[in-house]
Amino acid sequence: MNKLYVIGFGPGDEGNMTGSCMKYLSKSDVIVGYSGYTKLLRTIFPDKSYHETGMTQETERCRYAIKLAEEGKTVSVVSSGDSGVYGMASLIFELAENVRDVVIEVIPGVTAAVSGAALLGAPLGHDFAVISLSDLLTPWEVIERRLRAAANGDFAICLYNPGSKKRAGHLSSACDILLESLPTDRLCGIARDIGRDGQSISLMTLEQLRGVKADMTETVFIGNSGTRQIRDRMITPRGYRGD
Repeated sequence: MNKLYVIGFGPGDEGNMTGSCMKYLSKSDVIVGYSGYTKLLRTIFPDKSYHETGMTQETERCRYAIKLAEEGKTVSVVSSGDSGVYGMASLIFELAENVRDVVIEVIPGVTAAVSGAALLGAPLGHDFAVISLSDLLTPWEVIERRLRAAANGDFAICLYNPGSKKRAGHLSSACDILLESLPTDRLCGIARDIGRDGQSISLMTLEQLRGVKADMTETVFIGNSGTRQIRDRMITPRGYRGD
């Protein structure tokens, strides 16, 4: 049976790639992905064949991967982080709904919520919500509703895609929505360039976060009512009690 792997390769550095990720990429005849991601993988797998497309060409990319698999190639479609979290896994299954001669396997990866949280300490130690601020595929009105629900539920919040050249004000707008119910001094953190050159973290209040000009290299964390700073890190206690 023909094989199509949908692989999350983590932040981009080899150290954060899972063993399964390395195994199945090594077995692949062709690696298919966004050109920014395949650039990272070429240094690790220089001898593989690649099919690359730009941003917003996800459907074409996935259709081509399915076609290659139907032709007998062992194919990997790659996403940064985890392929099931804002990645290609759902689209592959949708497009291959009626394809019977290709076995699809999803290989999990380390998503930015996890890798960014590790850099910051433990901001997601209790219940949390992950929300993307990109309105390319999700109406902004829906994003607003989800932000309010997460804030009112006292979730720790992780924000993906906090800003870009076309969405320069989205993080500020999101903070305004959160500030409707959260205090100005709520502890927040940013993880930048996770697993790549220039990796860094910073802590700040929600009011200070409102003034940050964020971009796609950053993952943003907003604490819940119990989140606090310990040893220059952002910690959300689980609630364990000692004897």
